Amino acid sequence: MANIEGIEISRSFGGVQALRRASFVAESGEVHALVGENGAGKSTLIKILSGLLRPDEGKICVQGREFLLESPKAALRLGIGTIFQELTLFPAMTVAENLLMGREVRNAGLINRGATAATVRDLLQEYGVTGIEPLELIANLSLAQRQIVEIIKVVSRRPQILFMDEPTSALAEQEVVWLFALVRKLRDEGACIVFTSHRWNEIKDIANRITIFRNGENAGTYEATALSEQEAVERMTGRKLEMLYPDPVPLQERVPMLEMRDLTGANLRDIALTVHKGEVLGIGGLAGQGQRDLLQTLFGMHAIHGGTILLQGKEARIGNPREAIQRGIAFIPEDRKTEGLLLPLPVRQNLTLPILGRLARSGFIRRRQEEDLIRSMIDALAIRTPDSDQPVGLLSGGNQQKVLIGRWLLTQARIFLLYDITRGVDVATKHDIYELIHRLSEQGHAILLYSTDTEEMAHLCHRVLVMREGRITDELDGPHIAPEAIVAASLYVTAPVE
Repeated sequence: MANIEGIEISRSFGGVQALRRASFVAESGEVHALVGENGAGKSTLIKILSGLLRPDEGKICVQGREFLLESPKAALRLGIGTIFQELTLFPAMTVAENLLMGREVRNAGLINRGATAATVRDLLQEYGVTGIEPLELIANLSLAQRQIVEIIKVVSRRPQILFMDEPTSALAEQEVVWLFALVRKLRDEGACIVFTSHRWNEIKDIANRITIFRNGENAGTYEATALSEQEAVERMTGRKLEMLYPDPVPLQERVPMLEMRDLTGANLRDIALTVHKGEVLGIGGLAGQGQRDLLQTLFGMHAIHGGTILLQGKEARIGNPREAIQRGIAFIPEDRKTEGLLLPLPVRQNLTLPILGRLARSGFIRRRQEEDLIRSMIDALAIRTPDSDQPVGLLSGGNQQKVLIGRWLLTQARIFLLYDITRGVDVATKHDIYELIHRLSEQGHAILLYSTDTEEMAHLCHRVLVMREGRITDELDGPHIAPEAIVAASLYVTAPVE
């Protein structure tokens, strides 16, 4: 029987107390969900129980015996595997090299690359994965495909205790179905699985028990069937969130802010759309159908091969992100850690990076004006940070996301391109982001929104355009915007509308 227990564990980072005498136990044959706000201590606990961090106080027991876990390798020898929130893959190496690192097929001490690739091909087939080639570079894969490789890399070692820190945050719904089938199989074989997610429907679908963390402490363990989402949110946040989704702002008039006419570009074909003043326009469909390319093209990251872009009725050429920013366009990507933020730099510099020219006079930054803007944005978005000089990489995921959003608010953009911006953030931060989208819509900004969460799309958007193979193939509005309708349109299925 494989179980793991953390007893009165404490851990601090500088002046921030991440865990306060926190205890936690997970048993074999169960999926134990660990939930809480960003910064509640979940990831820190997982890193300690998997050997990546040392606790300041407390002890760790595996199958009733106390161990000092000095490294993830030491944890692996005890049958502990961990899928960390931050991917551990090497982008410049192939899928095969990453998957079998340290386990390559060798002949006379030399790596047999062909045999290693064949082993990985069999491994991918065993786990039901298609569309990923063993010799493909990790750098060429989508974020979702990288996440799948990360999952197989850990699971293929057959751990008896498996930590999964937000493994679904980069996955679309079909990929989550694949992962949950794998998790149930491991659970039924007797594995102990600790799972974190900020999507309540996933927690209820997969978990047997739920432990809530708040402010670095264990706030209680519950049977999954005995806890509602509202109760869980109240225990996580200490406050009630009466309504998670605000109602879309009614559009009084249809004033075009952004138009695309017969646009062709990177994986895009004959795109025609209009986003109006105050409108939240959803871009739906299965992941990888051109949504990311569409938003990146509008931000000047890809060349346009044909067609036109109009901003407020006038044709605009956007050759690079600098020109997009100058024209009042902001792009917030899905992966804040690698595409959005400069993690070693302080909050201050991450916030003001795109507006340094506006803050400079005779080559020098006007510090008082900069500090006023920084303080106003920290207060407006309720960013939890000791001060503006704190390295942004030390903040929780939700607060990192707020810093990234704050950066683009400071540019005074009129058009916002939002690509899965609630990925990996807690329910309270999601609520704050939804309220922000609502306010931007009220103020007349135009918003293009892609999300892997169809529930989110259905509640936030005035219309949803569904993409398949680089084309817009369906448009949903009014009563037709529902999660099942978005999924059905994505899969070439006609869904009933009540």
